[in-house]
Amino acid sequence: MKLEYQRKVALLNRQKRNNAAVEVLEKTKAAVTHLHTRYIVDMQSMDSTVSEIQHLRDNQLYPKLLDLADRLAKMWEDMHMHHANQLKTVLDLKSVDISDSSIETSAHHHSHTRQLHDIVDKWNTNFSDLMSYQKEYINALYSWLKLNLIPIESSLKEKVASPPRVQQPPVKALLQAWNEQLAKLPDDLARHAIVSFRAVLETILGVQDEELKKKEACEQIHKEYVRKARAFEEWYHKHGQRRTFDDPESGEGTSQKDAISEKRFAVESLKSKLDNEVEAHNKLSKQVREKSLSILRAHLPELFRALTDFSHATADMHSKLRLNALMQDQGSGNN
Repeated sequence: MKLEYQRKVALLNRQKRNNAAVEVLEKTKAAVTHLHTRYIVDMQSMDSTVSEIQHLRDNQLYPKLLDLADRLAKMWEDMHMHHANQLKTVLDLKSVDISDSSIETSAHHHSHTRQLHDIVDKWNTNFSDLMSYQKEYINALYSWLKLNLIPIESSLKEKVASPPRVQQPPVKALLQAWNEQLAKLPDDLARHAIVSFRAVLETILGVQDEELKKKEACEQIHKEYVRKARAFEEWYHKHGQRRTFDDPESGEGTSQKDAISEKRFAVESLKSKLDNEVEAHNKLSKQVREKSLSILRAHLPELFRALTDFSHATADMHSKLRLNALMQDQGSGNN
């Protein structure tokens, strides 16, 4: 409409310069007046809409953002307290002595380690989403606000009766500071600590898998030993009193003593193999416990120290955002 109005004004000026007929001039003037009136009405309507948006921005959005900052500050203060307690607890792991412990990894332990790994993996995803969504939300609001504050210029000299536009509303300073401070938070360090701990759990799962496989091998050898030992006992009670008997493999007669010795040797060899496997399993089980504890002692403090620092920085940031905004509002009110 503005362009159409400008074209009509230019046409009217040309007609005046060219001494156009009165009827033509009057017709063009009427069109210009009509467009001018419509333009003013539209501008007033737009200003009314802008005023309503400003009211919503300053009286609803701004207080809700202050409340959000306050709630986030309290949430991260609580998180800081919990992470600080967790850090203290994991530091106490240094005094834990498992040298006399004979607890081996069970399927139950392994399942719980797997569950913990999955929870930490989801924790990493949720933490990343939380920070990304908050940054995107605040940045989107700030970008919208910058567009909202662009003045609507008019080449018309007539003044439209509409309320003046506040170019520096309180919400602008809040969103600008919020947007800048979010970019400075050490969330990458916290995320790296979570990812590193997930990798630690993957390492523990790997050594637990080895231990469980060794345990399964021991159980298989034990079953075979029990079966062969029972078979030997049954054979001995049945054939042990005979002087000779036919060997089903060679078809030749074998003395009782040789047969007993041969079969007993096979059972004893299997028993020796079982003992070696059990010893190897016990040794591996101890190594897994020691390695797992060593890894947890090293990495759990890193994890909760990073989260303690991050939660403190985040709580402090949101507290200062709200405090600075309230101080600014108070200063504006006094002025």
